[in-house]
Parts: sequence; C-alpha cells; structure tokens
Amino acid sequence: MSGFARAEREELADTLVRVGPDSPTLCDGWSAADLAAHLVVRESRPDAALGILVGPLAAHHQKTVERTRNRIPYADLIRKVRTGPPAWSPMRMSAVDEAANTVEFFVHHEDLRRPAGDGPRDLDPQFSDALWAQIRRGARLMFRDAPVGVTLVRTEGADAPRQTVVAKAATPQMVTISGPAGELLLFANNRKDAARVELTGDESAITRLKNAKLGL
Repeated sequence: MSGFARAEREELADTLVRVGPDSPTLCDGWSAADLAAHLVVRESRPDAALGILVGPLAAHHQKTVERTRNRIPYADLIRKVRTGPPAWSPMRMSAVDEAANTVEFFVHHEDLRRPAGDGPRDLDPQFSDALWAQIRRGARLMFRDAPVGVTLVRTEGADAPRQTVVAKAATPQMVTISGPAGELLLFANNRKDAARVELTGDESAITRLKNAKLGL
C-alpha cells in the first residue's frame, strides 16, 4: 500500500491515539473507539461491511462494530487500523487502496479532528487534487437526494483556474457551495455543520439543502 490513502491512514491512526477512545466524533453516537472498530470491520469483515451501503444489513454492521469494540482493546484496534487489511484483501493493492480508502480515511480523520477542536488542514496540493477528482466522479451520487440544484466551486489556489462541477442539475432553486476540496467533500458526505464552506442562493433553498440527507 502506498500513496494518499496510506499517508492518511497513518495520520488517522495518530489522531486516534491523541484523542483517546471516548472522544466524540462527527458520526452520530459513535466514539473514537466505535470509529476505530468500524474501520477494522470494514477491512476485515466483508459480510458486515456490506451494511455500510446495503440498508437491510446495517444492523448486522452495527452489531459487528459493537462486538469488535468490546472485544478488542483500543490500542489493538489502532494497530489494526495502522497496519491495514488482511493479506487476502484486495485493499492491499495500491490502486484499490487509493480508490477505496482515500476519501474514507480523509472524512473519518476529520470526524475525529473537528470535535477535538481542530480546524481545516492545509492539505498538500496533490492530495487536494485527488479529493477534488473524487468529488467530480461522485458528486451526482452524493447529492442525488438534494431537493435543490447544486453547483460546487473549488476555491483554493488563487492562481488556479476556476473549477466547478454541477452536482445536481438546476431546478427552480439553485445553491452554489464554495470552498476547498476537502471542505466540499465533508459537506457532500453529510458533515454539513462541520464543513467550512460558503453557500449562496435563495435562503429557502439553502435551508432545504442543509436539512437534506446527503452522501452515500
């Protein structure tokens, strides 16, 4: 494993150490220990990991996370997060790791950092480019339930050309969300209150968007 996902994995593990097992996260009802257990389950239990995306299996995923958290000491959970998936997992391959984990680890890292009082990071430009590429590919899916039209505008890099993506085609109401790639990604993944972005448009449209369920 190598690349942005590997680096973010290491930093996420360091933050798990720093904040401690009982620290709150942006994941509703989850502590840092719950989040660490989720990451371990996601990479080592394909049957339970399906519950992340498949609604009927969500209860199985949650129960597996709870059992993992209660069975494995926090320090060992962090070690498993840091060392990565089992040898048989396709995520051991760099290309799969990058595709599957770059966004996952960035978002969950911020899930830990923001409640701990940490603000947005000054991301490496290439890492930010990688996050923006993921936004461009997944914007329509992440904003599929938005009740208004949405355009995303990447604002970082004063000398860079303006970068935009239409996340949802225009309706009678359109909201523009502006901010760095990482903050746009947090908003798109339903971390709306934590994301440092600027929303412009009709106030009623902005309110409807803030109240909508976004993400995968």
